[in-house]
Amino acid sequence: MEEKKVTPKYILFLQVFSISIIWVLFISVNFWIINLISLSRYLQDTQNATLVISIIILPLFGLLAGVLTYVFVGLRKTRIRD
Repeated sequence: MEEKKVTPKYILFLQVFSISIIWVLFISVNFWIINLISLSRYLQDTQNATLVISIIILPLFGLLAGVLTYVFVGLRKTRIRD
């Protein structure tokens, strides 16, 4: 069997891709929650569930995206060059 060699460019692409995905997810969830809140106001419905979900989920996704970005930038700064 022949082993496939993993190149540093491939690893960098996967890292940047994962950070991009988490930030897209964070921004899309923000827009989704804002849309739910405005829709519940328009329909004159209670906003309790939407507000509780947004109070929990938005800081959690923001923290996750921030930690992943912080770790990525820190690893890129201190990497050992070949």
